[in-house]
Amino acid sequence: MLAPLTTTECKEKVRYRIAWLTGSVLALSACAAGPNYHAPQSTALGVPAGYSQGSGAALDDATLATWWTRLNDPTLTGLIDQAIAGNLDIVQAQARLRQARESLRQANAAFLPQVNGSASGGKNYRSQAGGTRVDDSGNVISTGASNWSSSYSAGANASWQIDLFGELSRSAEAARADLAASGYDLANVRMTIISELVTNYVQARASQEQLRIARETQKVQQDNYDIARWRLQAGLVSSLDEQQARAQLAQTNATIPQLEASLKGSLNRIAVLTGQAPGDATRALETPAPIPTAATDIATGIPADTLRQRPDVRSAERALAAATARIGVAQAQLYPSLGISGNIGTTSNAFKDLFDLITGGVFANVAQTIFDGGRLASQVRAQKAATDAAFAAYQQSVLGALEDVENGMASLDSARRRKIEFATAYEASNNAAILARSQYQSGLIDFQTLSSSETTLLNARNSLASAQSDEILAIAQLYNALGGGWQNMDDRPHEQ
Repeated sequence: MLAPLTTTECKEKVRYRIAWLTGSVLALSACAAGPNYHAPQSTALGVPAGYSQGSGAALDDATLATWWTRLNDPTLTGLIDQAIAGNLDIVQAQARLRQARESLRQANAAFLPQVNGSASGGKNYRSQAGGTRVDDSGNVISTGASNWSSSYSAGANASWQIDLFGELSRSAEAARADLAASGYDLANVRMTIISELVTNYVQARASQEQLRIARETQKVQQDNYDIARWRLQAGLVSSLDEQQARAQLAQTNATIPQLEASLKGSLNRIAVLTGQAPGDATRALETPAPIPTAATDIATGIPADTLRQRPDVRSAERALAAATARIGVAQAQLYPSLGISGNIGTTSNAFKDLFDLITGGVFANVAQTIFDGGRLASQVRAQKAATDAAFAAYQQSVLGALEDVENGMASLDSARRRKIEFATAYEASNNAAILARSQYQSGLIDFQTLSSSETTLLNARNSLASAQSDEILAIAQLYNALGGGWQNMDDRPHEQ
């Protein structure tokens, strides 16, 4: 006869069985269904070794993070700080990031047992009419009296889904990728808002510069009109000169309201980008200030650096990872599922005796779909198709990023070359206009010649101002294409 086990031996035996069961479950769950994700290499995406132009100098994360400070404009820097703190598009993206974080917590919670508890208590009333009733032997069956009785119950149910074929682990993997993608989406929104704010700020300063040029031209053309009228009254010229001078002045006057409306539109947009209502929020910006300037050197790095810095590209890559993980989720549903459940409960007519008798049970459940008309297999194929689409979207984002950088470098080079030529044109046309005014006042040339020189000067001044603003806009475009502006985020995404 075998000797009975001691309490210690019983505990050891239970621990052994639990360890064996846990080890078996973990070994099975390690065989997760579906493909393991590996990020595509640059060569598979068709990424070139370098850009067609640019220095190729390595990107500097610190410079990218606060590239707008290189424009040497404290007012602009302050506006960007306001936008980062109060822009409502950024607030929405932050909320979506929090949602993704909670989705990951929910996916991780599926690995743990789910426990529910319940309890109830109450009194029952029973009333029976009539006198005392006895059976054939004379025993009292009921007295016909009314009475109250109590009842109490408590119970708990637990269930645990074993991750045999990786359905839960693949779901958590997809949720982690979604969380990282949401973080990169937030970074992309922030980057876009900064670029748009810089664009509108530069456009506002350019409008102010063009307004200054228009008003200075207006004064000169008013003087020309006065001279033409005086010469007409003196009989030195015909009314043709006067009417031409009048028409030229009116045309310049007509450009001022348009420039003022453009300025107002830029200021209103700046207010909204900083999370404020248009109007008083940008009142201080109505005071004219110069168009910002910037250093000429911009490191562009190599295409692989750009893909690392561009949050939209990294978001697309994380979306591909999530889609790949969901293939495993779909495939795991083709295989058997194992669940463990248990319950424990007690009931009594007296609360003090509630836990005198406790009942319970533990159950294991294995389920396997036998026939579903091909629904689960179709879900696997559908998810594979979704993964193919995600890969194409990732490739598209890569090509788009490379295109943005190439376009940004081309725009910056064009703006700088045009600025040099327009500076020369402005100097020459200004000298010509000074000579023409002097000669017209002396009667040596007609008004048509003066008008032509004045128009050339006005166009040269406006073109130079436009080239100066285009240079800064091209710098903003290039830094945005390189992925600058999000490297110092508090919620900077981390891939797990």
